Amino acid sequence: MKVFMTGGSGFVGTYLSRELARQDHEITILTRKERPPQPEETRIRFLSGDPTKEGPWMEAAPEHDWIINLAGASIFTSWTGEKKREIHDSRILTTRNLVAALEKGDRHQLFCSTSAIGYYGDRGDEELYEDSPPGDDFLSRLAQEWEGEALKAQELGIRVVVTRFGIVLGKGGGALQQMSRAFKMFLGGKIGSGEQWFSWIHQEDQARAFLFVKDHPEIAGPVNFTSPNPVRNRELTKALGRALGRPTFMTAPAFMVRWIMGEFGEVILTGQKVLPRRLLEAGFEYRYPDIDQALRNLLG
Repeated sequence: MKVFMTGGSGFVGTYLSRELARQDHEITILTRKERPPQPEETRIRFLSGDPTKEGPWMEAAPEHDWIINLAGASIFTSWTGEKKREIHDSRILTTRNLVAALEKGDRHQLFCSTSAIGYYGDRGDEELYEDSPPGDDFLSRLAQEWEGEALKAQELGIRVVVTRFGIVLGKGGGALQQMSRAFKMFLGGKIGSGEQWFSWIHQEDQARAFLFVKDHPEIAGPVNFTSPNPVRNRELTKALGRALGRPTFMTAPAFMVRWIMGEFGEVILTGQKVLPRRLLEAGFEYRYPDIDQALRNLLG
């Protein structure tokens, strides 16, 4: 299958593109910067273009069978007004342009467009499924707009799967690299009360979930890409300590997190208990459903 991917040079995209190449798919990664071919990855090529702007790249997208939209500026930073605009535009404009590009093709594609569990907002201990209502904070409103742009492709007769990502745990980057660095320096510990929920997924299960929805044409609309076993922050802290052989007595006080990170600090201090009902009901089997098992694999 021919795959067109935005955001393919990031943490999630790099792993996913390599896994798809191993499955004999041919991947075209849209990238803002010129990238030479990778000799070790003959099935991956790079196409120059800015997905937030209309351009010649839009002619290439409809030639592919599977569109995977991963593009989006990182939210893991202090949210200035300028940063919020970048977070918004990198998602909304990219998705809008992709749908416009698909209008020019024969509309046979599968369109997997990223969203995030931030869609649900801060909901305490409530169990959240794909049909749960959204929240009303910045990330929730952003996710709703992001998904709305993607779902417009349904009007073209295209199957759209909105993949609501939890925190992706993997090797070589992402949240796990940042967290484990503190633990290795004996500075690991819970954040705030430690009671907030942490909904996560192992990078291997995430890649397998993409292949699963591809092979199950009955799946469309929002799908939670999370482990079936979310954990509280304090439970994650203990699991990281066990995996790395480090103590977990430190605590990052809530006031300090808010002072350093501003509005984004509230995201770290709150969370969502998100469950992947649609994947489980369709028969998807996780290789790493539990946090200790996942961390042993990634950090052992």
